[in-house]
Amino acid sequence: MKDIWVVDDDQSIRFVLEKALAREQLSVRSFANARDVLNALANDEPQVLVSDIRMPGGSGLDLLAKVKEKLPGLPVIVMTAYSDLDSAVSSFQGGAFEYLAKPFDVPKAVELIRRAVDESLREAVAVERHADSPEILGQAPAMQDLFRAIGRLSQSHVTVLVTGESGTGKELVARALHKHSARGSGPFVAINTAAIPKDLLESELFGHERGAFTGAQTMRRGRFEQAEGGTLFLDEIGDMPFDLQTRLLRVLSDGQFYRVGGHQPLKANVRVIAATHQNLEKRVREGAFREDLFHRLNVIRLRLPPLRERRDDIALLTRQFMQKSAKELGVEAKRLSDAAQARLTAFDFPGNVRQLENLCHWLTVMAPAQVVDVKDLPPELHDTPQDPAPGADSAPAAAEAKAVPAAAPAAPPAGGWQADLEREARALLEAGSPEVWEQLTRRFEAQLIVTALSTTRGRRIEAAQKLGIGRNTITRKIQELGIDD
Repeated sequence: MKDIWVVDDDQSIRFVLEKALAREQLSVRSFANARDVLNALANDEPQVLVSDIRMPGGSGLDLLAKVKEKLPGLPVIVMTAYSDLDSAVSSFQGGAFEYLAKPFDVPKAVELIRRAVDESLREAVAVERHADSPEILGQAPAMQDLFRAIGRLSQSHVTVLVTGESGTGKELVARALHKHSARGSGPFVAINTAAIPKDLLESELFGHERGAFTGAQTMRRGRFEQAEGGTLFLDEIGDMPFDLQTRLLRVLSDGQFYRVGGHQPLKANVRVIAATHQNLEKRVREGAFREDLFHRLNVIRLRLPPLRERRDDIALLTRQFMQKSAKELGVEAKRLSDAAQARLTAFDFPGNVRQLENLCHWLTVMAPAQVVDVKDLPPELHDTPQDPAPGADSAPAAAEAKAVPAAAPAAPPAGGWQADLEREARALLEAGSPEVWEQLTRRFEAQLIVTALSTTRGRRIEAAQKLGIGRNTITRKIQELGIDD
């Protein structure tokens, strides 16, 4: 790992941070001014940069701008006095990771720098991963199975049916199937059959001849002709009108079709990929979907899992979408704190990947700081989901439950832990015990940490994440409280 660079004209600040970081086995390189930092960047670069704002010979904000121009992914912590809060706002606008107010608590400063180091290491891994596999959609086992299926289908022209809930990215899968097939150099044409009125859908799919109906002033090529030599993606196929299903079946069976009002058969050299969020077997039983068409489409079925079944991918997707939104808006990409990322990972996302992407765009615009914390998340992620009733479908229950906002917790039942706390506090106070606050606080913190460690089988980082505290904080508390984990 590279050095932590500290730049401050105050020698005592540099000395304190050097000693504190050395105790954490972090190597440090110190500078007295911005000019020396810029000279050093010509041959080296830091893991994290910690810089004062007001220094002779160049401000920290100017240094931040120049460093970000050269190393956009480098976490920069800006140190500022309380009177410099305007400068702190400017530092965030310039892409700072976080600001550290002077005078600062040394353990908190070290914890912040450790968070920046962790972020820097994650950023490096993510950059390497994206460089190796720029088209990746996910790392979860279900997605890896999907990638393998796409690979096996790359040399085939077979019809594919993609199923999955709304917002899971079915069109992305269809595009991947097209791109990695022998038809990849041909056109990819997509049409949402549920979004087009029934009276227009036939013409959209098959085209029409001039004069075929009122308003048909010229001949028009349909989507099948536009996709010649390539792939036609029929989204929401389960909503296709029944009579058009018959025409589609004929194209799939014979490879031929007629324009509306036409008498000359046209050859369809097109691979069809269909997608639906509906249960087509159920639609067949209800008489709303042709069974023979279902079997024609269901040659190969690929199921795209909902986001709640691939939670391991949420952090990766979040990073991708935050970077994408920042690029579109022309701003520095924001990052999520560990606690905020844990909250996203625990959320069920009824709107799936599309909802996560929209959320990341919202955070890019609305989150006040460069590092997004739990308090910056939208209201729906501050709610506490209720347990579903026995036998109920967990997904709708999670989506529809009326949760209690975190800022206004429901009153505890009589005789709950708060009543026990009141009795214990009253007994200690009436007995004149010294340092009641310290006693009860230590017991409360110890019980929280012990419970979290028991749920994670002793894994400290995971326990800290569940509690919403930093890794260094839980380590320090375990030592202070004498907890045997």
